Amino acid sequence: MKIDKKTPRGGIGISLEAIATVANNAVDGCYGIVGLVPRAGLIDAAKEVLRLKDSAKGIYVRKSGSGYEVDVYVCCVEDMRIPEVLSEAQKRIAYEIEKAFGIKTAINVYCLNVKEAKR
Repeated sequence: MKIDKKTPRGGIGISLEAIATVANNAVDGCYGIVGLVPRAGLIDAAKEVLRLKDSAKGIYVRKSGSGYEVDVYVCCVEDMRIPEVLSEAQKRIAYEIEKAFGIKTAINVYCLNVKEAKR
């Protein structure tokens, strides 16, 4: 499935995978986030923090009634204020997607696991 966008110079097709890639790059630079976590089998998934090559398992993009929604499942650092980390990640993902594609999306960021910070 892809997004079709019309411009004065022609049409543009944006795949949902491209949106997931931009969201992944935005999450990668967020302070307080260790990595992505797959949503299926939450108990087992919370034990596994995904690296870049498996990141598609932690980001899900879908078409909703009025637009597009991006669900991001992350693992956070223990000594951080998790609501603030998730809020900043949500803002950054929304900004990067709008900057890259010119579309507004609903962003949902979920913390499935917390890990101790490396000292």
